[in-house]
Amino acid sequence: MAYTVISVFPATVDTEEIKEDLTNQGFDRANIIVSKSRLENRSPDGHYEEDVKTRSFWDYIFAHDTEMLEAYKKESVGKNNIIVYTDTAEDAQKAKAILDKKGAIEVYRKQPESNVPEGMSEETYNGIIAKARHNLYFLDSERVYKSGSKGMDEPMDSQGSED
Repeated sequence: MAYTVISVFPATVDTEEIKEDLTNQGFDRANIIVSKSRLENRSPDGHYEEDVKTRSFWDYIFAHDTEMLEAYKKESVGKNNIIVYTDTAEDAQKAKAILDKKGAIEVYRKQPESNVPEGMSEETYNGIIAKARHNLYFLDSERVYKSGSKGMDEPMDSQGSED
């Protein structure tokens, strides 16, 4: 079975250093994706709409887990993601440990998951998804988020209607 390890980092983190550490630990550079987030405009209410490719990636990865889908989508806005594809659960755990050590932001499930593999804690399991790399669904090196907010930021005429 193949695994996808997803991590979220603050925008200020040196992602190239993390990618270099992963390759030095034996991970193939082609299986490490760094995706940086760009906010096209600020949203006063914090609601953003991602580009189509980003939305497709999250929907593919978390197809059966809407809680994690929403958590990762929300936490990734304005931040960097590093995705590592591995062939074994052991390599996935190793990649997750490296990413956590480098300061990955913790994104938790609210309720315990009953299908956590034996010998792996819930904390370790979070961020490791048993899905293979799929070339149609991957994050670009830059993700674009647009404000999903309408309201007072939009120009209005004298009657209070949008122009």
